[in-house]
Amino acid sequence: MHSLVRFPLASALASVALLTVACGGSSKDAASAAGSGAPAGAPAGAQKGGAPGGAPSGGPGGGQRRTASVVLGAADVAKVARGSIEAGIPISGDLRPIETLSLKSRLEGNVEQVYVREGDRVSAGAPLARFEAVDFESTLRSAEADVISARTAATTAQWNYDQSKDLFKVGAIAERDLRATEQAAAAAKAQQAAAEARQRAAQSQVRDTRIVAPVNGTIQFRRVQGGEHILRGAELFTLVRNEILELTASLPARRANEVKPGQPVRFLADGRTFTGKVARVSPTIDPASRSITAYVQIPNPKGELKGNTFSSGQIIAQTLQGVMVVPQPAVRTGQDGKPFVYRITGGELEQAPVTLGVVDEARSLVEIKDGLQLGDQVVVGNVGTLGRGMKAQIIGNDRTGAPGGARGGETRGSGPDGASRTDSTGRRGKRP
Repeated sequence: MHSLVRFPLASALASVALLTVACGGSSKDAASAAGSGAPAGAPAGAQKGGAPGGAPSGGPGGGQRRTASVVLGAADVAKVARGSIEAGIPISGDLRPIETLSLKSRLEGNVEQVYVREGDRVSAGAPLARFEAVDFESTLRSAEADVISARTAATTAQWNYDQSKDLFKVGAIAERDLRATEQAAAAAKAQQAAAEARQRAAQSQVRDTRIVAPVNGTIQFRRVQGGEHILRGAELFTLVRNEILELTASLPARRANEVKPGQPVRFLADGRTFTGKVARVSPTIDPASRSITAYVQIPNPKGELKGNTFSSGQIIAQTLQGVMVVPQPAVRTGQDGKPFVYRITGGELEQAPVTLGVVDEARSLVEIKDGLQLGDQVVVGNVGTLGRGMKAQIIGNDRTGAPGGARGGETRGSGPDGASRTDSTGRRGKRP
């Protein structure tokens, strides 16, 4: 009969233990629950579920429930401070060279030598290639000789005309002879002008046999080889001016009046920050996209940035000084769509609703208008699951985040010598 009674009692105790664990208790809680139902004849203290000697269940030997905790590094926490913040208009796009030149042949001939290759930086006037110039130089010498002959003939014709005018005044020659010398002088001057024009053309051809860089830049493409026969108008080189890069940004029409030439612009390109300025602004709004185009330039004297590098940044429309700011990753959005931050107060996390002001995308800062005070500590970034009331410990700080200096979720003690122990809630109890 006694065995039949004890079996249902043991099953009931096991069920109580399972329910205790399912409801959030620890294995010690389950053991305590099971111990509270000891069979008849056990000591009275054991029937109460306490530790031997009547210790309360909340002590170290009992089933005290632990509090959730989180350990944070120094980079996971920021203090609310005053600083400057920039209100800007975000832009993004490719940084294109300020100018791309296509150098073409002005004459037909054979290329004698090429001096540069792709990627070479050249200065204005630097030689790039040379054509065979023997025929063109011969033509120039002939043209120079024609000019000398034409000048001599023109000088003689002018002298004859001057003499004829004097003779006509004294009646020594007829007017017809005067007119003839006058026409001869005019014809000689015309022949001289034609000879000089041929000389200039020959000089230009000789000059065109040497291909030089018109501006400072970098060779992007080389399309000619030594010994190759080139036709007039054929492309020889592509020269890129990249000492200044330009970004073409499309901005909403509603912000058209906020953008003006000369405004500073901060760029983030190739993992580095650069500063430029608004060079030009389109005078009209695109009727299809309802946007306005701004042309932003950034100096690139050392060629640190390559053409067509993607960049993002903002046009600085306004700078605010002395406002409360926090890192942008510290601001979170609740289920109701309102912003809040996790503030650390007394070693615990609390949700603090905030009112935001200007957002500085470039420097990842947010202005806090209301909800925080200077010196408040807030959690930055994604550090795992957070919740209101969680214990927080900041590694490296003199005072730990959890009360009593213990890490959240852990207990400390000096061992079984009767010294006091601190549980996750900060309560102290005497070990029996």
